[in-house]
Amino acid sequence: MVFDSHLDTPSELLRGRDLFSSRQDQQVDLSKMKKGGVHAAFFALYTPAETRADAATRHALEMAGAVSSFVRQAADSVAWAFTPQDVRKNLSEGRISILLGMENGSPIQESMELLEAFYALGVRYLTLTHNGDNALADSAAEGKRWGGLSPFGREVVARMNQLGMMVDLSHASDQTFWDCIDLSRSPIVATHSCCRALCGHRRNLTDDMLKALAEKDGYVGINFYPYFLVDDPQRRRPGVCEIVDHIDHAVSICGDQHVGIGTDFDGIEVTPEGMENIGCLPLVFDEMRHRGYTEKQISLIGGENLLSVFDRIVKCSE
Repeated sequence: MVFDSHLDTPSELLRGRDLFSSRQDQQVDLSKMKKGGVHAAFFALYTPAETRADAATRHALEMAGAVSSFVRQAADSVAWAFTPQDVRKNLSEGRISILLGMENGSPIQESMELLEAFYALGVRYLTLTHNGDNALADSAAEGKRWGGLSPFGREVVARMNQLGMMVDLSHASDQTFWDCIDLSRSPIVATHSCCRALCGHRRNLTDDMLKALAEKDGYVGINFYPYFLVDDPQRRRPGVCEIVDHIDHAVSICGDQHVGIGTDFDGIEVTPEGMENIGCLPLVFDEMRHRGYTEKQISLIGGENLLSVFDRIVKCSE
């Protein structure tokens, strides 16, 4: 099973991306998803940090509408999924599951009602911040406003636990991460992050963070962005080996049941060498086989772990 925890394709749909064409410069389209063996993917409703208030809410709603239009038009190949059971049903029917995440909490403003509304639209994870502090929490890029979660952010995390909505800490500041670990009664996820031990970028997770995610029964999806894979990608452009290096390291810390893939395709301006689009995913699994991973481990990391943590988070809300 292949289940990608983070694609920025909704932004491209809003710009007019035709997912039925297969242009070479497109990181994600329907043909490439099929070539990559993708069975399910979270489409992230990304709002830039500088977009505020009603403009942020409108932007997220327009992206959700664009995804809905695509799912309707591609109904013979894809289908909505709002629950783990939906993913399994679509898999049995041979259709790719499309799920919604939200990257940056700005569209919910300071309104619990808007959180509820986006959940009702199908949003199943919320990446609390992007590259700027917001009303919920501090980000890795700034980290100066709240010293972690804001009072409203604490209410949001608690409500997300009740809804069965995943709390995503990719882009969060270190203190926001630890606040959520302490506060959340459900597993925590980092949908598109890498390992700070291998690349010192502030967006990456330390070994202590990876251990905490595993102890929380959570999940990390390894990001394919070259600047998160190696410290100097302009001098040494990473490729599939460096992606699997991060998978190896995360598995060594978390175990093989808490690691997956969150490629960040359509959200990265440069890609690893030889990994220019989502159709190249089998190369990652081939490299894992070369390093001695079993087929079961590849299936876990390829997607089953993400589906399992989704299951656990939903069950914690019941």
